[in-house]
Amino acid sequence: MKRLSILFLALSLTGVVGQLAAQQDVMISQYLFNGLLINPGYAGSHPYTSSSLLHRSQWNQFDGAPTTSVVAVDGALRDNSMGVGILMLHDQIGLTTQTDVAVNFAYRLRLGAGKLAFGLKAGMANTRADLFEAELTDPGDPNYAENQQISQSARFGFGAYYHMQRFYFGVAIPTLTALGQNTGTVEPHMLTTAGVVLKVSDGVMLKPSALVKMVEAAPPSLDLNIHALFQERIWVGAGWRSGDAIVSMMEIQVTPELRIGYAHDFTLSEIRNYATGSNEILIGFDFGQGISAKRSPRYF
Repeated sequence: MKRLSILFLALSLTGVVGQLAAQQDVMISQYLFNGLLINPGYAGSHPYTSSSLLHRSQWNQFDGAPTTSVVAVDGALRDNSMGVGILMLHDQIGLTTQTDVAVNFAYRLRLGAGKLAFGLKAGMANTRADLFEAELTDPGDPNYAENQQISQSARFGFGAYYHMQRFYFGVAIPTLTALGQNTGTVEPHMLTTAGVVLKVSDGVMLKPSALVKMVEAAPPSLDLNIHALFQERIWVGAGWRSGDAIVSMMEIQVTPELRIGYAHDFTLSEIRNYATGSNEILIGFDFGQGISAKRSPRYF
């Protein structure tokens, strides 16, 4: 409990407590290889079916520190003119757990040398407090006699995503509105992303990318990333998240179907005095039409 108290003290110093209380969109470091999380227009952007499993652990030194698990599956329909994706998230901090399940649909049309997709997202979010896990000074306190349902709501979002083989640009509001009980005020976050892949030499490619997050009554936040791809199999990268962290990342294309990734966040905020950072593990598996030993590497 002492370590958990220190955690919330550090969160208060960095202004994060208010964000957690009204959290709507979970953010991870490896969104670069999990685009469905931030833009429904990404659904079906590959000719094959893509799936990924990600787990993120923040500030492991604290009891009750945040953890996030993500399962994403998406694929193309009707000669790649449409795409559909399913996204499931489980986010926990302390006694509070949020579970989201969303369906994403995208319609894609050819525009110039690339394709432009318009996506819609619809899902359900459930937030609850597991009071049975609380350490009580008075075990008979009736306020903790049963778990409490905090909120349950339907959530909707949209996005646009343009991509070519070596370039992408997207704009999305993953949660535009929420309908349901005890949802509170929804503050839509607009996410703008862009990236390009450049050939440096035989066997070496560079991918600079950026993400801008904007919400009303708050300054924009910026992610800047640079990745290098070696021999079309190994990604090594670094990122900077304004006011928050420096991130190191790696992903290995083990087989044409299997990808394994890892990311570590080095915290820049005041909480670095109490915790070393955050860790993410990603396992991706692609299958179906379009998978072959000779296919182009997955840039986005």
